[in-house]
Amino acid sequence: MPDTAGPTAAGDELVQALGHTFSAPELLREALTHPSILGEQPTANRGARRKRPPPSYQRLEFLGDRVLGLVIAELLWRRYPEEPEGHLTRRLSQLVRRDALARVALDVGLDRHLRMARSEAAQGSARSHRVLADVCEAAIAALYLDGGLSVASAFIGRWWAPLIAEVDVPPQEAKVSLQAWAERRRLGLPEYRLLETTGPAHAPMFTVAVRVADRDQATATASSKRAAETEAAAALLRQLTMEREAEGR
Repeated sequence: MPDTAGPTAAGDELVQALGHTFSAPELLREALTHPSILGEQPTANRGARRKRPPPSYQRLEFLGDRVLGLVIAELLWRRYPEEPEGHLTRRLSQLVRRDALARVALDVGLDRHLRMARSEAAQGSARSHRVLADVCEAAIAALYLDGGLSVASAFIGRWWAPLIAEVDVPPQEAKVSLQAWAERRRLGLPEYRLLETTGPAHAPMFTVAVRVADRDQATATASSKRAAETEAAAALLRQLTMEREAEGR
């Protein structure tokens, strides 16, 4: 038997959190199976027919990403009937990003039901934002395939409601805003620099600095380089705004 960690079937708690009882439980099992298990399957004897390894969540993740995008787009379209496409797009990008998916996965408790190699579990991969986001998308696909779009939509509407409510105003891409600020003043493009990468390989943290011309720089740390750049840009914008207000301009 492969060396695995995690339950082999979803309990009542998870079924309740998902809001659906599966008629094809193998779909949910697949959604909760980390690809590390595939590498631990016993090698077939020479001449023996090779058994097909158990599927992991990767194919379901592909489908779930599309289902999530569609459902969130409709929710936003209905919730904000007066907003233009650009504002809706920025809201959507916030709600389908890795951190949002990981947060929902933890709230649902998907991390407690993951099946993965014990070596992978020992590294803390069940709490990795990348893994959690992938599993969350896979679970959405499993709900869609087993119960249809209405079941997947009900799950998404329930667990994304707090996230949608938190985005009170259309989020502005900080990097775009900082670049526009610099261009209006003919200061050149903002310069981003990776200062360090810390943490374990499965959950690295990136610290990035950004500077415009000869002005003070701002730094930020996040679970992806892109997120760190965005947060650093937002921090520098706040800093520049405060300086401008202090100067009375």
